[in-house]
Amino acid sequence: MEIIAKEAGVFDAKYRALTIGIILAVTTVAFEGLAVVTIAPSLAQKLNGLHLYGWIFSSFLLAQILGTMIIGARINKNGVFASFGISILFFVIGIVIAATSVNMITLIIGRVFQGFGGGGIITCVYYSITLGYPDKLRTKILALFSGAYILPALIGPYIAGLIAEHISWRVVFWLVLPFIGLAVMLTLPAFRKFTVRVNKPSKSNRKEGFAVLLTIGTGMLLAGLGFITDWKGIVLSVAGLLIMIQPLRKLLPEGTLSARRGLPATIASRGFFVASYNATESYVVLALTDVKKLPADMAGLIVAAGALSWSAAAWLQSRFDAKDHGMGRKKRVTIGIGFMIIGVAAVILAVGLPEGGIVFAVISQLFTGFGIGLAHPTTGAIALQHTKTGEEGEISASLQFTDAFSPGVSIGVGGALIAVSQSLNLGLLTGIILALSLQLLLVLLSFTISFRIKQAKASAEN
Repeated sequence: MEIIAKEAGVFDAKYRALTIGIILAVTTVAFEGLAVVTIAPSLAQKLNGLHLYGWIFSSFLLAQILGTMIIGARINKNGVFASFGISILFFVIGIVIAATSVNMITLIIGRVFQGFGGGGIITCVYYSITLGYPDKLRTKILALFSGAYILPALIGPYIAGLIAEHISWRVVFWLVLPFIGLAVMLTLPAFRKFTVRVNKPSKSNRKEGFAVLLTIGTGMLLAGLGFITDWKGIVLSVAGLLIMIQPLRKLLPEGTLSARRGLPATIASRGFFVASYNATESYVVLALTDVKKLPADMAGLIVAAGALSWSAAAWLQSRFDAKDHGMGRKKRVTIGIGFMIIGVAAVILAVGLPEGGIVFAVISQLFTGFGIGLAHPTTGAIALQHTKTGEEGEISASLQFTDAFSPGVSIGVGGALIAVSQSLNLGLLTGIILALSLQLLLVLLSFTISFRIKQAKASAEN
């Protein structure tokens, strides 16, 4: 019996339907995310909203907080099947609004719906991974989770760039709908088998309220930073920051804000390197298209290089994990973040150099992609090791919350730096370099915290 269990894989009959469903669901969200990164500069110009560039991403990510926490809090009560269906519905509504938007405000509203749905979708996926696979298979399915970016990475950014250049950026949104339909048909039956584990309505309600409060406070902070040179901006930013403190303490695992050794440090380190990666990717595309004057399809190819590097590293870490039985997970996180430091430094050179910037941009994407490919699935596996029976939804939601909140703030602050630079007539290039320098600081902080990560022993049932 032990030999069969050790040889079992994620595509064995017992896990096949769930595995295929997860890959399809993640592929759908990944395709939309990678495509929007590529077309964002184009649609910002077409809708006369370059000053709101950061909100294209921050509105999605802040709404993703709500989707993550509300679905994560309700999933133990309503079940993964119903929760996944609601998440898909919100995601589709957001696609339609974004595709038909006539100004940046409408587009941002659409992104809010997309973010809520996307947060719920990925939370359901994490929940299913926790319940559906033993610990020894989780790094493999989490590698496939990252590997689900391969097809979108191959065709998403480049095709999105071509469509934006030669047809319309709106078509990129419509193109996502067939993927959603296929994901629904093949994923929902796999999720139907999971049953409710625990019902804690009072705690769930409190978390939902804190999520709403945090989103409001973060929105105030980012909006105020956009005109921080005015006293009203200072007041708005300070008020938003004060509102954020208590919800953050309640929504993150205890000790995360102080990076306490163990699960809190794992979540904190992950938050900083995910923030750095997403913001770097967002602003390097803006730099390539609006500063270096590259066409959108060429910028898309550079983004694709980073996504493919991520997938390759995720596959490698799963092989390493199988070889050392998970004992080297902590070390792989630190090494991965080290790769990211090199990558983010290279992208600053790529933007700042008058010539040769394209080479540095490709190198930066390869290093940052490879680094996060090592660190991201591995921190997920370490966090899930800390899960106790009945807390699957909470830990899953914490992971997705971190992946949404930290880049939402980082991209938003970067957008504010660009807006301030333009208002002070310092130029777009100065704003982008400031935004990228912030990402270097964040990934250095993540590297420091990674030494406080501590693995937990797998439970007996795993």
